[in-house]
Amino acid sequence: MSRFGTTAEPILDSKTALFDGVRLSVITDRILRVEKSMDGVFEDRPTQMVLDRNFANPHFSTTKNGNKVRVLTKSTEFEVDLKTLKTAVVRDGKVVSSGSGKNLKGTARTLDFSWGKWQLQGGRVRLGKGLFSYSGVTEIDDSKSYILLEDGNVLGREKGVVDKYVFAFGDDYLGGLREFYSLTGQTPLLPKYALGNWWSRYHAYTQEEYTSLMDKFAYKNIPLTVATIDMDWHLVHNLPKDVKNEHFSIQGAGWTGYTFDKNLFPDYKQFFKDLKGMGLAITMNLHPRDGVRYFEDQYEDMARANGIDPATKKTVQFDCTNLKFLESYFDYLHHPYEEDGVDFWWIDWQQGTKSKLKGFDPLWALNHYHTLDSGRDGRTPLILSRYAGIGSHRYPLGFSGDTFVRWSSLKLQPYFTANASNVGYTWWSHDIGGHIAGKGDGELYTRWVQYGVFSPINRLHSNNLSWSKEPWLYGDRAEKISTDFLRLRHRLLPYLYSANVRTARDGEPITMPMYYLDKTDEAYKAKNQYYFGGELLVAPVLEKAKADGFSYVNVYLPKGTWTDFFTAKKYVGGRHHLMQIPLDRMPVFAKEGAIIPMLKDRSGNSQIFDELEIRVYKGEGRFRMHDVGGYTDVSVTQVEGGYEVKVDDTYAPVRADIVVTFVGDVTTSVPLERGQNTIFFEG
Repeated sequence: MSRFGTTAEPILDSKTALFDGVRLSVITDRILRVEKSMDGVFEDRPTQMVLDRNFANPHFSTTKNGNKVRVLTKSTEFEVDLKTLKTAVVRDGKVVSSGSGKNLKGTARTLDFSWGKWQLQGGRVRLGKGLFSYSGVTEIDDSKSYILLEDGNVLGREKGVVDKYVFAFGDDYLGGLREFYSLTGQTPLLPKYALGNWWSRYHAYTQEEYTSLMDKFAYKNIPLTVATIDMDWHLVHNLPKDVKNEHFSIQGAGWTGYTFDKNLFPDYKQFFKDLKGMGLAITMNLHPRDGVRYFEDQYEDMARANGIDPATKKTVQFDCTNLKFLESYFDYLHHPYEEDGVDFWWIDWQQGTKSKLKGFDPLWALNHYHTLDSGRDGRTPLILSRYAGIGSHRYPLGFSGDTFVRWSSLKLQPYFTANASNVGYTWWSHDIGGHIAGKGDGELYTRWVQYGVFSPINRLHSNNLSWSKEPWLYGDRAEKISTDFLRLRHRLLPYLYSANVRTARDGEPITMPMYYLDKTDEAYKAKNQYYFGGELLVAPVLEKAKADGFSYVNVYLPKGTWTDFFTAKKYVGGRHHLMQIPLDRMPVFAKEGAIIPMLKDRSGNSQIFDELEIRVYKGEGRFRMHDVGGYTDVSVTQVEGGYEVKVDDTYAPVRADIVVTFVGDVTTSVPLERGQNTIFFEG
């Protein structure tokens, strides 16, 4: 099979039923595929959305009455009209159409040029269709999706083909996601460094300027794990006069490039070594649209690989539909830099929506082929790029684009991020602090950083005309608070990596809407709240403080006992609480029995889990703390007179120094001595 090829087992005939040129495939008890073929041949190959249809073993029966076919599984009764192909589910004697009921929506391609719910281009931010609806039934059309071939090419569908999937998940959101992932492919496990603090700015840094800035972050005791080098790493301005501006952009013809600008980076290999020596992973920005021009260092190799005489200086055109081009694109433009130190690439679009194949999205192609290439030879696949439709969860991370620095922009992001779980897209990365404009508002900056710390990816970013996102630029108070939160983000790496493993292994999103775990009307209304990592509930501050200096957040807490993560104050659930929040806090709550593993507070960028504080919140609970190459199990059990905390690090890759902090009526911290695995806490 080709290096970019994809295969899938055909679904067994025993899982299908054929009626009047319509094939019904029972994927699971709750997923039905409905196909109509123009030539009587049905499609078993993988598509852009679907990779595997043969993963379950459902038992079902069918009955036909006129044009209506009913498919009865263990849990669901589907109804299909063979003439119109309208589908429905029968529940409690009522027919629920798969196209009816208010859809809970999914996510959007980008938030570019948005301020809250509005964008400069296209009006309102429009979320696409999700897998779930209030009626419990929905359908997703895959008819226009391209077929993925074993040789790495793609193939369009015949006109008139119908290929859709009916999902009858009800309100079992996590169970539905697990089935969806089995159908469409799993979310890859992220490398640990992706979960820490990122530094990024669209600015023409010099080599010395960038490393000096990283030194200043270290001096300020602000941990970072990813260094982003935006587009000015390559030649942008001093290009040959005959190089044409092939598309409109503020950077003109220099938007695309692959040759380091030696005026800025006289020794980029040493630059990479310096960043690596600081414990930083490296990503660099790409805009591939304009292909490879004759002035690029890689031009001769690219030209010959694509059948062009280098003497002609003819541009090697970008073509995501041409495997010969794609192979050389990776081999000559990317792999050498990866050997020098680049860990992954930021694919910053500029491809639009058109390619040489009608309806074939070049953004999807870049995400797909880049992820396959980055995962070669056992590597951990990772990219940063925009969302390209259902199935894009296979290509993390999501770059949400260039938002305006406004409170309304921040206010949209918690809902936007958690709601993306409804299409399985769990790893949105926002420009924390906003990208466009801004006037150095320390309060807005601090609140955005706080949200970033409790979001999937915390990537500080701005453009070269806006206020940069160094904490010390926003005043002493904002600097201290933001620094404390950025340090907290780094301390949370064990908790975040464990959530990362559960996402890849169990299909559990790191952020999820409240109604995933609480089915009350209040949970559906609490759109700006979300569960974070399974143990915490977060309600970010999204509005400017009142005249008294406090922000007020109306937080809905589900039934049970909830403990404020920052103050240890306890709250009774099943109701709303109006919280008075100072700038140095945000509403984050641990559920009863929660277990939160954290790094001890220390200096540096180290991601080794060798010094831990394990917080346990009064109540019984279990938690598996994952690390690269192993895990540590923690359990809390109520016994006479208090609680017993057991820590089993038999399978941990690193034996850590551990302090257990019990958050009860009184917060108590006790070190776990070597050879000891149980601590008793009164309460």
